[in-house]
Amino acid sequence: MLNCLCKEWRYFLLAVGFFTRLPVPSFADFQEQELNHSAKYFPLVGILVGIVGAAMLVLASLIFPASIAVLLSMVATIYVTGAFHEDGLADSADGLGGGWDKERILTIMQDSRLGTYGALALFLMLFAKFQLLSALPAQGLAYVLIAAHALSRLCAVYIMATLSYVKAAGKAKPLASKVQARDLTVATLFGLLPLVPLYWNVLSNSADVRDFVMLTLSWLLSVSFAGYWWRHKIRHWLGGYTGDCLGAMQQLTELAFYLGMLAYFSLISVLNPL
Repeated sequence: MLNCLCKEWRYFLLAVGFFTRLPVPSFADFQEQELNHSAKYFPLVGILVGIVGAAMLVLASLIFPASIAVLLSMVATIYVTGAFHEDGLADSADGLGGGWDKERILTIMQDSRLGTYGALALFLMLFAKFQLLSALPAQGLAYVLIAAHALSRLCAVYIMATLSYVKAAGKAKPLASKVQARDLTVATLFGLLPLVPLYWNVLSNSADVRDFVMLTLSWLLSVSFAGYWWRHKIRHWLGGYTGDCLGAMQQLTELAFYLGMLAYFSLISVLNPL
């Protein structure tokens, strides 16, 4: 039992060390396949990243205007992850925007230089996140951040579970490429867990089932659409996924979650005018 717990702790720390800049012990005997066991903890890492962003948001709100607090929160999450997922989004945009077949797309993705498509994708993503977060109600925004970071990483895990890993020629970064059903269940629990305090905060003043259904449909439809669209696109062009594709999935579904939440609050304001 103790040995099993030690292994799981190791897998969790590997996930934290792989996806963030948070200090973790170094593992000299690291094996690439261990990342497969770490995949279940990716949404939990998202919770940690979301907590960092939420903490910065709350603290900055005590001193600065709401828009500056949102900006600093975004900076905090980017810093703690080392822009890991943003880099994947940019590489994916460059590859799919400039490539005309699988080999060419993968070659462009491996290029460390930032192209036009990648620059546009990064700018639009960051600008859209800032606009959406600034438009959301300040009360409860911290819960939205934590839920978005966890759920978006769960979407990336589902890509890993349902598509094949496409490895480009040459040296590639270590990557989790296989997810067992049991690990997928654990990842799902971690990915959905932050929704509990979010629902509690958003629906605290309403016992209406209609509001619960509207809130669920708002984020579920937007995240599902973004996730399905991206999965279909990379499956069509690549026949599977790369590490960059997973980063792009995280970014797209995070943005979609914010959009769904804003849609909910907009609908509520229309249906329940003051």
